[in-house]
Parts: sequence; C-alpha cells; structure tokens
Amino acid sequence: MIRKECICRMRVCKEAAASLAAGVGEQDLALINQLSRKTLTQEEVYTFGVRLCDNEVDRDFERFDLPALETLAKLFVGKSGIFDHQWSAGGQAARIYRTELVREDAVRTVAGEPYCYLKGYAYMVRTESNRDLIAEIEGGIKKEVSVGCAVRRTVCSVCGQDLNDRDACAHVKGRWYGSQLCYGTLSEPTDAFEWSFVAVPAQPRAGVVKSSQVRLKEFLKGRPDCLEELAGLEKEAELGRRYLGRLRRKVARLAGMAELNISASTLRGIVDKLEEPELVELAKAYESRLEELYPPAVQLETAAGTNAGTGADPAFLI
Repeated sequence: MIRKECICRMRVCKEAAASLAAGVGEQDLALINQLSRKTLTQEEVYTFGVRLCDNEVDRDFERFDLPALETLAKLFVGKSGIFDHQWSAGGQAARIYRTELVREDAVRTVAGEPYCYLKGYAYMVRTESNRDLIAEIEGGIKKEVSVGCAVRRTVCSVCGQDLNDRDACAHVKGRWYGSQLCYGTLSEPTDAFEWSFVAVPAQPRAGVVKSSQVRLKEFLKGRPDCLEELAGLEKEAELGRRYLGRLRRKVARLAGMAELNISASTLRGIVDKLEEPELVELAKAYESRLEELYPPAVQLETAAGTNAGTGADPAFLI
C-alpha cells in the first residue's frame, strides 16, 4: 500500500460560520453530544463550517476524485482541528461532528467534472481560553484550513498509472504533454488524520490552473497574430518537453549500462529532477565511461607472418 500524505487547503466558509454561530439546532446538538463525554447545551458550544477539500486541481497539481470525497466524508467525522499540522493534544481546537458533499454543477473543474467540495461542520466548547480564537474565526482572521489524510493511489491524468510508481509512469506533475496537463488524482483514502488552521492555502477553489490558461487566450481574442504566435510558442514548448524527455531516458539508459548498482526506477527518479545542462554533462561523462569499459574491438585479425613484407593485409586479398 502506498501511503500518501495529502495537504489540501481550503477556506473556512464564512457564510456557514455566520449562520451557525447564531444558534445550534437540536439535531446538530444531538450529533455533538455523541462525541462529548458530558451532555452539552446550546449555550456551551460554538459551531462553524469549513470547506475541507474538493475535486479541483490544486497548486500541488493534485485533486481528489468524487469517490475519494465520499469516503473522506465518513472518515473526517470526529476528527480534531489543530494548528499547522502539529500533532499535539494541547493544540486541539475543534472537532468535526458531521459532513456533507456540496455540488456546484454550473462550475466545471480542470478534469471536466462538476465542481464538488467536502464541507465539515465543527464545534468548540466555549471557554475563556478559546474566546480569542472564536473572535478570530468570526472576524475572518482564522479562515484557511487544510486536511491530512492517507490514500492508496495517485493516478496520473496522462497515462492512468500510479504517479508514485516510476516503473509504470514517467510523467511529471505540472507539466504539459501536448494539450494535456499532468496532475495526480488522489484515490482510495484509507484514513483521515486531522484538519488544521494554516496561514497559506495550497488548494484554492475552482480552477487556478485552468482559469489562468483561459484568461490568456481570452485576452488575445481579436488578435489573430498574437494567437498564432502563442500557438507557435506552445508547439516549441512541446518539442522542448519531448527533447528533454528523450534526454532523460538516454541518461538513465547510459547510467544503467555504466554498471551503476542502482535500480532503473531510482535512476529515472534522479534524472527526472535534472534540467538540460546537467543531463548533457552526465550523458558525456557516461559515454566516456562506457568507452573505457567497452573499447572497440578489431573485427578482422591477420595471422602472424602471412605476406610479410608485401605491405598488404591478406584479409582483403582476393
């Protein structure tokens, strides 16, 4: 099983916090009391909503698929809210008591699916020690959160193989292969650890990657000369990516032939992180090494003493 730590940041839902802060319904209070040791009253609890994660491609070029969100909806019930993913009991600030999937069919993700996010409902016990935290949530100071979870697979958007298996997939997240962006789809969650208040979100809502591409082409509408130049640049960029891919494969092959005691998957993982100047230098070094290991052999040899003194190679005499 491949264990994947997922840090997918979204914002606390201000609307949910404002509406829930006015009072806690009986059904919500009953769910909260299933998690508490003592029976809490409406006056003792503070509730707010959080947007935990969604099915859009984030800044790490990863996304959850819909089945993963459905599984996480169950796994996150009862999970603690902490700060900056510091696993300390002293940092526990809130707890999720119910979740729901929210669909926005009018919004499409980079993957072409209707946008969907996992919403969690959290509660805190009102105490003197967390009064300032509640004020910061109400005031919009504390509003970004992120989740930590484990998944079995990260599926490549280009080839459909596991991105963590370098023997099966050689694509790199964030790169374009033709017209297709490579990103990882996080699938089959096995556990939800916690959710945290953080300072900088990594999974902003609804299509950062996609929208940036659309804005550029929309900006150039009515300028066919610029659109043509952009198409040429995209074509050249694709040729450059193909050249770099061939060069990486060549260096990995030469390294393997040079009798390095390293597995093929490890070599590919190393060269995938290198750029063109380093790859060219390594290729030359490995080629020189191979010439030392495997010097060219003479194909035809002349028997000693044959046609001595004639100046002719008898192997080529008819």
